[in-house]
Amino acid sequence: MTTSIQNHINGRLSLRPPQAESLARLRQALTAAPEMLKKKRDVAAVLAKLKAVFPDLRDFEREFPSLCFALATGVGKTRLMGAFIAYLHLAHGISNFFVLAPNLTIYNKLIADFTPNTPKYVFKGISEFSLNRPIVITGDTYENEGAALTDSLPQGFLHDIRINVFNISKINSEVRGGKEPRIKRMREVLGDSYFNHLANLPDLVLLMDESHRYRAQAGMRAINELKPLFGLELTATPFVEAGKAQVAFRNVIMDYPLARAMDDGFVKEPAVATRRHFQAGEHSPEEIEQIKLEDGVRLHETTKIELLTYARENGVAAVKPFMLVIARDTTHAAQLKALLESPQFFAGRYAGKVIQVDSSKSGKDEEEMVARLLAVESRDEPTEIVIHVNMLKEGWDVTNLYTIVPLRAANARTLIEQSIGRGLRLPYGKRTGVEAVDLLSIVAHDRFQEIIDEANRGDSVLQLKQIILDAPGTNEHKASVQVTSNAETLLTGKDGAMTGDALPVARAVMEAIGQYEYRPQEVPTSQALLKPEIQAQITANVQQSLQAAQGELLPADPPDIAALVAQATQILVDNTIDIPRITVQPGGEVSSGFHPFTLDTSGLHLLPGEREILIQNLHTNAQSSLSAGLGIKENRPEDYIVHALMDFDDIDYFSQSELLYDLAGQMVAHLHSYLSADEALDVLDKNRRLIAKHIHAQMMAHFWEKATAYEVKVSRGFSALKPCHYTVNAGEPVHPVRETPKDVNRIRQMLFGNFQKCLYPRQKFDSDTERRFAVILERDAEKWFKPAKGQFQIYYQLGTENREYIPDFVVETADAVWLAEIKARADMETPEVRAKSAAAVEWCKHAAAYAQTHGGKPWRYLLIAHDEVNEAKKLADFSRFVVND
Repeated sequence: MTTSIQNHINGRLSLRPPQAESLARLRQALTAAPEMLKKKRDVAAVLAKLKAVFPDLRDFEREFPSLCFALATGVGKTRLMGAFIAYLHLAHGISNFFVLAPNLTIYNKLIADFTPNTPKYVFKGISEFSLNRPIVITGDTYENEGAALTDSLPQGFLHDIRINVFNISKINSEVRGGKEPRIKRMREVLGDSYFNHLANLPDLVLLMDESHRYRAQAGMRAINELKPLFGLELTATPFVEAGKAQVAFRNVIMDYPLARAMDDGFVKEPAVATRRHFQAGEHSPEEIEQIKLEDGVRLHETTKIELLTYARENGVAAVKPFMLVIARDTTHAAQLKALLESPQFFAGRYAGKVIQVDSSKSGKDEEEMVARLLAVESRDEPTEIVIHVNMLKEGWDVTNLYTIVPLRAANARTLIEQSIGRGLRLPYGKRTGVEAVDLLSIVAHDRFQEIIDEANRGDSVLQLKQIILDAPGTNEHKASVQVTSNAETLLTGKDGAMTGDALPVARAVMEAIGQYEYRPQEVPTSQALLKPEIQAQITANVQQSLQAAQGELLPADPPDIAALVAQATQILVDNTIDIPRITVQPGGEVSSGFHPFTLDTSGLHLLPGEREILIQNLHTNAQSSLSAGLGIKENRPEDYIVHALMDFDDIDYFSQSELLYDLAGQMVAHLHSYLSADEALDVLDKNRRLIAKHIHAQMMAHFWEKATAYEVKVSRGFSALKPCHYTVNAGEPVHPVRETPKDVNRIRQMLFGNFQKCLYPRQKFDSDTERRFAVILERDAEKWFKPAKGQFQIYYQLGTENREYIPDFVVETADAVWLAEIKARADMETPEVRAKSAAAVEWCKHAAAYAQTHGGKPWRYLLIAHDEVNEAKKLADFSRFVVND
């Protein structure tokens, strides 16, 4: 029963894997020690039972059972609290919860998130709570609401879920000098204090958000007297400060550090940036600050355009990024604000777009500062730069921080910890695969190598990317450019083939033709648009459209609509390549599995005994052990691994046993290459889960799925060419396609034109090899273009992910249409390139069958090694690179 409720909550709340794993561990704990649900129990006995289930658990650190879930920033701890509450109520009938926040910011955020009809309502999707909503009682309302609810509502019913939200910092201020907190003081209306009322409840569960912030405080000692059934702690930093040392929590049962969050794509990729050939010794401290700020703004402006381009390409809401500047103190912050808003800094572009966030503000100024800070994600809020002095900590959850400029002295580890935490959240909830959208940049010219060395230490989990900036030049600013196809330009543009009275006719023709895309039985190809009966239908549609738009105000000498329709249609047909919309639906029995492969063991060098592998979180300095897999002794070494692999839901032992033992055998052979047989068994016994995870991650790249039959459906015989969206240097001229760039590394920032055969007036290339291939196409092809995202809707599977494949080129020759992909020779056999190739070949097979049925040309797929492309070759020479399967 509890398992089905767990699965119900996973699905309804769309829990991410680490959240779902945390919920599973809570259920596991309650199953192993059901006494946790009772007031009277032997806490030591409960601890002993849970230690057997969670090897890393050493102590509750309280007089009642308390379990810590350490999840990296950005994974979603508040939603997990909602999942915990929903599970405990639906599975075990618990109705009373006490949620503790570390400060006013998080306190207000939690109240909002537990309140229905708010953007991040934690119970959204839980139907049981839609009519009988949980009642939220706060540190500001308990004296009235809490008292009334205590007398009016019975215990244990669905509508009697009570969530008490309190701010520990307020309680701390109340207990100074040994005083009792207000919550413990007598209230006549209750006949007792509200605190004692809570302490006497038979089913109170304590949830502690950001628990590392107040573990040892006096207010927390007072809260302990609530004597709850158990406590659930959530934090990204499972340790407390003890002078210069950090003492790790001993009650962690779920550890999901930043390393895993980065590997799984739940947070941004952090990167450190510097300027090429920068020598800090050649500049004064003031000059270094100025350079870092200027380069930070350069990155910020580039990111702004990249985000706009991504939004346009994908039809999603645009993200407004901002830059965070970390100042030394309030005086320094004020100086920075004056500089950033001055006419001398980028001609005053940021005047009115900078806010200073520190303790120097009060009254109305503080209210305005907080209001602007909380609205920094809104496109209606002008702020682009935030300057702060150690005020932006937990609770300020933004997703649009992309550039950080630290100007405060700190060692590299502290700099990284304090810099990246607030900028890791992703604006779209997941990685997009577009680096500019997924990257958080830290500008650290004077500390660049130090930070890289720190991030690449053996105990580091960050492995920062590196960004090398060139010195600022004249082409400093970026622009987002939309390029429409030649057909659309000729028919609707100001300087196109259709002008005057013909222009509205051309536009009406395009709208009418758009309807025929969805009628492949009637118009299977664009060429069919030229048939007399179709021309007559288009003409009638255009006349009706124009008459509706103009009413009775028709020109005295109306244009020849039929002639203009014929002209416009011919222009469109001449300037397109028919791209059918093909959908392949699996039918019959669907099977899946993994292709055999050679295991990569190069990164695994486990040692026996006490020499266990440790992960040190660079963000939190917490250490977690990876040698926690002690269990049943197996008959043979491979069984340790195979039995651990069977725990993964996507592995079917009966169909994959041969592969599982092959991979396990490879791993055992690797261990035997540097360990004795007994040492290898020790490693396998203690690290079976770690090894299984290592193997499973590699298996995902070799996942396959197939059906016994497929149904191919063609929903369109041709498709209008989509506009392309590019990010380029603003003001840079369009370069002739035959012009070799002076710096080929800058080619992605350039647009090229002067085409004769291309179906777009301008194109952008990812490499100079692509530009050279375009030169060949200009000479030998009939038509060609580089497709925009969504033009083909070809999808390939990499592991368990479905991704869109966008070919490099579409080329039409006298006897065929080609999808052409140019790849570095070293990448030709990678799993991703093979998966893309297989998807493209399958698409071409169905497109060719459809085209040849209707008198069209066959489709073929070319996969060309980059070093094969030179202008001495003819296009026909590349036909030897056709991929057939």
